[in-house]
Amino acid sequence: MAQDWWRGAVTYQVYPRSFQDSDGDGIGDLKGITSRLPYIAGLGVDCVWLSPIFTSPMLDMGYDVSDYCNVDPVFGSLGDFDALLATAHGLGLKVIVDQVQSHSSDQHPFFQDSRKDRTNPKADWYVWADARPDGTPPNNWLSVFGGTAWQWDARRKQYYLHNFLTQQPDLNFHNPAVQDWALANMRFWLDRGLDGFRFDTVNYFFHDRALRDNPPDHRIKAEVDGNPYGMQYHLYDKNQPENLIWMERIRALLDEYGAASVGEMGESHHAIRMMGEYTAPGRLHQCYSFELMGYDYTPQIFRGKLSEFFEGAPEGWPMWAFSNHDVVRHVSRWAKHARDLGALAKQAGSLLLSFEGSVCLWQGEELGQTDTELAFEELTDPQGINFWPEPVGRDNTRTPMVWDGSEFGGFSTVRPWLPVKPPQLARNVASQEGVPGSVLEHYRAMLAFRRETAALRMGRTRFLDLPDPVLGFVRGNGFGCFFNLSPDAVTVQVAGLGALTGPCLAAEVAGDSLRLGPNGVAFAQVG
Repeated sequence: MAQDWWRGAVTYQVYPRSFQDSDGDGIGDLKGITSRLPYIAGLGVDCVWLSPIFTSPMLDMGYDVSDYCNVDPVFGSLGDFDALLATAHGLGLKVIVDQVQSHSSDQHPFFQDSRKDRTNPKADWYVWADARPDGTPPNNWLSVFGGTAWQWDARRKQYYLHNFLTQQPDLNFHNPAVQDWALANMRFWLDRGLDGFRFDTVNYFFHDRALRDNPPDHRIKAEVDGNPYGMQYHLYDKNQPENLIWMERIRALLDEYGAASVGEMGESHHAIRMMGEYTAPGRLHQCYSFELMGYDYTPQIFRGKLSEFFEGAPEGWPMWAFSNHDVVRHVSRWAKHARDLGALAKQAGSLLLSFEGSVCLWQGEELGQTDTELAFEELTDPQGINFWPEPVGRDNTRTPMVWDGSEFGGFSTVRPWLPVKPPQLARNVASQEGVPGSVLEHYRAMLAFRRETAALRMGRTRFLDLPDPVLGFVRGNGFGCFFNLSPDAVTVQVAGLGALTGPCLAAEVAGDSLRLGPNGVAFAQVG
């Protein structure tokens, strides 16, 4: 059972650049994270996920890797990583690290070799294709970051594939040698004691060998997407059946070490179904998508997505999250559903931590943190720069963690790489630590409640038929969870309702009558 620690676990995502600066350069680092691990452990989570720490030119903030078996100097050294791991394990925390292996940096030595000519030993390690007779790219595939997914290279007189930046060429996983090399990179970190990996863009590893054009998105849209990537149905540039076989090779390696995996499902079509496919027995341990990271905050979205997963994949395992380093923070997204953002933050935390499956928290959400409004000249994110002003880029959610109310929020002694602005500065750890009713203390209470309540960790889910805007479901043997997803008080009838228990919010019970105040939360036995 020790190998099943991930089931029902809560993972805390740390963005290394923005967590804690230990050396006064305005950028967070591994020593800084290590110094804050007692805080993370004190929240009551089980695991820490570190966004990429590998050697990188940092054009995509570490998601463009040039050396998979070393730490980028901006974050520290391998020794600093080993110290972080030892400290985390001493505090009872597991640690997983981002693996970004569907593509590398164009500065990686293998790509530098691959682009030299068509006959060198690494020639087939990346995805190359001839131009069409008119010189245009081989097909209509698009980059997530804008424009065609193909970049011409004059040395080989061919195009190479890049699903993201032109400086992030896609590796050719149809080549077995590439797969073996990727597994060796993972083994390097597992041998150091790492507890597992979060796999970036886990459905992007393989492409259609025939390079067929993607069809247009079949969904009717009221207006043109801000990013044309969403105008295609991505049938051929990703989501290939070979991906699932590759997941099985990864799982076999992880099982040797008792390590765990999380996959990021980068897909807007059938994402919940694919989460189930990717976590079928013998594949990834758990998977998350962006399905609950939109602007919809209604009973229908939560009931629909959770039901879809567990009905379609009874042997799969989800990880649920409301925010991460790629999306607008949920308190900002769902602000119109509350009169008070603190109440919304506490309710969202209670809701997420009541879900069946595993849970991931994004650094700062336990403070009720909001997105930072940034001017164009403050941006560093290529996605945000390319699509300014909409869709909003990712820098807005990646601003530094706020530890206190000082000028730079206790993150650094100098101006950070991204600004800390007054609305974010107001939501800091020091001002909430030990304060009854604060968002931070509510998260701690809710995390403890989840850990102590078997039904919340492992109980199956049955949704109740309640009127909007109330979401109600029963976990395990009759443990009821109720949420008023609105800024107005409501009263509902629930047969067999018991006394309230746990960290409830604005809730009262009188017989079978449950009154929930604005963004109220109630837990009680039912039946």
